[in-house]
Formats: sequence, C-alpha cells, structure tokens
Amino acid sequence: MKKVHIRDFDYELVDDDRCFNKEEIDEKLSLTDYFDSFDYIFGDYAYDKVRLKGFYENTNKKAKEYNKIQYLEEYKKNYCSFGSKCFLLKKIKKNPL
Repeated sequence: MKKVHIRDFDYELVDDDRCFNKEEIDEKLSLTDYFDSFDYIFGDYAYDKVRLKGFYENTNKKAKEYNKIQYLEEYKKNYCSFGSKCFLLKKIKKNPL
C-alpha cells in the first residue's frame, strides 16, 4: 500500500480508483483540523470536485453509528454519485515510546 504524509499525519492509501491527488487533498486539509481526529478519510469526486468524509474505527469511543468505518459501503450507496471515483486513507498510528 502507498503511504502518504498529509499535515502532521501518515496515512496508507487503502483504496484508490486512480483519482487520489496528494497535492489537492493536502491543500484541502491544510485549511482545517476537522479531520485530524478521524481514523479514516474517504474522498469521492462528483462534478470534478472532491468531497471528504471522516470515519472512525468501529471500536473508537468517539464514533457515532453513522461515522464508523463499517458504514462506508452504505455511505457510498446513499450519498455518492453512482460510479464516482473515490479513495480511502487510513491513518497510521504511531507507536508509543
């Protein structure tokens, strides 16, 4: 899997429809710290614009039902344009010293 560094975090590019553009995502995420707490960042392209959504591991105590990673397929089906290109980044946890 491809590893990428965005803001202060390392991610694995878990899924990619050959649409992931690091510079574009880096620029978009540099505007906010909203996604910093999420374990996953999902992106989909509709009308040549990327939309981002954060998801948590299923066991994360911060997670609500709608933003657990197990909900991703349902989210794609209900909120993404049919056949849209998408990608999924998974945050790499740093090992405590």
